[in-house]
Amino acid sequence: MAKSYWLFKSEPETYSFADLVKDKKTSWNGVRNFQARNNLRIAAVGDLALIYHSGDDKAVVGIAEIVRTAYPDPDEDGGDWSQVDIKPVKAFKKPVTLAEIKATKSLADMPLIKQSRLSCMPITAAHYQQLLKLGGVS
Repeated sequence: MAKSYWLFKSEPETYSFADLVKDKKTSWNGVRNFQARNNLRIAAVGDLALIYHSGDDKAVVGIAEIVRTAYPDPDEDGGDWSQVDIKPVKAFKKPVTLAEIKATKSLADMPLIKQSRLSCMPITAAHYQQLLKLGGVS
């Protein structure tokens, strides 16, 4: 099966890419949007996720790999939520800012621009490769 690519968003004050590197692995939990939850549920082991710092940073900063598929994310209100486990792969040499993404013609149709509040979204292989290039990652 073909590898899929994702963009996962987090406020760095809550959980940063540096935290993921330090922890070596984490559960990507706390997603409370149905569309983002459904995206998590189709992420497969081996898929790659770009980590985007929202908040003040607004930049793609690193790459993570899905190491466990979706499983229940407990919710005190009894909601039907999911989480996946990820591990760090590589930090970007240079963060790719939202402004840079918006200014790059080949990224104009990225979900990040059209659905900026979605915390887990699919991206195309072409978007993934372009972001790696902009971030100085080979």
